[in-house]
Amino acid sequence: MNDTPSEFGCPPDFERLLPEFRRLCEIIARLRGPDGCPWDRRQTLQSIRPYTLEETYELLEAIAADDNAAIQEELGDVLLQVVLDAQIAADEKRFDLTDVVRQIADKMIRRHPHVFGTQTAQTVDDVRQHWRTARAAEKPERRSELDGIPAALPQLARAARITARAAAVGYDFPDRRMLFDKLQEELSELAAELFDDGQIPDVPAGVDGNRIPDEPIQDPQQRNRVQSELGDVLFVLANIARRWGISPEEALRESNAKFIRRFQAIEKTLAQAGRSLEDADLAEMEAAYQAAKKRETCSADPAESGSASRTAFKTDS
Repeated sequence: MNDTPSEFGCPPDFERLLPEFRRLCEIIARLRGPDGCPWDRRQTLQSIRPYTLEETYELLEAIAADDNAAIQEELGDVLLQVVLDAQIAADEKRFDLTDVVRQIADKMIRRHPHVFGTQTAQTVDDVRQHWRTARAAEKPERRSELDGIPAALPQLARAARITARAAAVGYDFPDRRMLFDKLQEELSELAAELFDDGQIPDVPAGVDGNRIPDEPIQDPQQRNRVQSELGDVLFVLANIARRWGISPEEALRESNAKFIRRFQAIEKTLAQAGRSLEDADLAEMEAAYQAAKKRETCSADPAESGSASRTAFKTDS
């Protein structure tokens, strides 16, 4: 099972690391001290939560960009949050950073008995089973396999985690291709709530025709049913992503970023002609979008270049 390069798995040079880590801890302690920073001194574990989340997302962006300098910086910001949170906890007489480090080190040993103990693991599934067994022993208060999945996770990511937990004990479609039949079922149920005849309209995506205003759903019960069915569609899509080894959250992040790039190209194209979005019609904006898409696909992804004629309003754009 060991197929990693021989140079992997070397710990850092502790002669270099430990003085720098000590310096960071001393800086944070001073910021929290009597003569420290007023902002840092008034932080609590609750007040610091949004910053912890923000720094995590910034790290994910840096990793997605494959920018080493940015990754190093954002890892530092995440480490800062860990040290600061632990310092706040120590100041409040809860626990300290040493307890945090000891606990996670002990957990890694317990959850890898095939590395640090006498168990064996020939496959990734074996590793997952060891992890599940250790987790169950550590947290006997959990009555369900789905307990412990953070409610604060982005919901697409949470859906993938939920289905992964269920799949770990065998509750999963035997053939992942079956999920597309399930997706069609959920789309049909959504259409049944949205359209009088219950059919998905055969209306090709495009830019021709007059704008038809969106009409809000007036009936609150129907609105709740539509929301429920739409949620089921998203849940199946998250499950499809999981079965093909794709993070649905990352997939959506990339699509968001792609749309932003191309929409901003529309703005730039119009600005170069001395015009604004308000001056352009939909066909002109779509032409600029497609031009931006063609530039991207020709330089980056040959597989997508064949679809350059598709409209921006298609979900695979």
